[in-house]
Amino acid sequence: MSEKIVLIIGSNSELIAEKMIDSGVASVTVIVNDYESLLNSRLNIFKASNVSVRMMDFENTDFNGESFDLIYAQASISLKNRNKIIKEIKRIMKNESVLCVSEITALTKQYPQFVKDIFESSDILPLYHDECAKYYEERNFSVLYEEDLSSSLKNYYENAANLLKQSIETLTDKEKSYYKKLLNKISHESNAYLKLGADRFIGFKMLILKLL
Repeated sequence: MSEKIVLIIGSNSELIAEKMIDSGVASVTVIVNDYESLLNSRLNIFKASNVSVRMMDFENTDFNGESFDLIYAQASISLKNRNKIIKEIKRIMKNESVLCVSEITALTKQYPQFVKDIFESSDILPLYHDECAKYYEERNFSVLYEEDLSSSLKNYYENAANLLKQSIETLTDKEKSYYKKLLNKISHESNAYLKLGADRFIGFKMLILKLL
């Protein structure tokens, strides 16, 4: 395990990066695609740990081919440019290495406009829930493990709503104005999932995949 080189794609991944280091991997690199996420991630990484954080496009990284033994992406590549990201992931994975990915999914092939708006606001292009494995198999991955984690979204949105309420109470008017768009987005998505029935349409699936 000590020789394993790991890449984590997406922000808010500091805890899992630290846990991987604790498990004995050689190194972990986290990549994010915006400057604010870069700053937040670097602030949250323990200074003495063997974790580096870099900013780059997920579909066009700076890494050499066949660089990583494990790539981990939790709800960070369910995007409109997913196909290009997967192509890049395959380029930088070693032969027979592992991709652990969680996908935001659509539980039905047709869903209402307010759910479409949620996906659109986050630039998400969801896979149909029952066809996630098929998508990756068509791209030369074998599915080692698959699990439906849709039930975990309820806790996610409940926590998001509670954190939002606590944050609003402590933010200054200037901070509220600066973060207005983000605060409204969190409020809207949480309300839609918890109260307006979006839970019938939005799913979450985890897959562990091996590159053939």
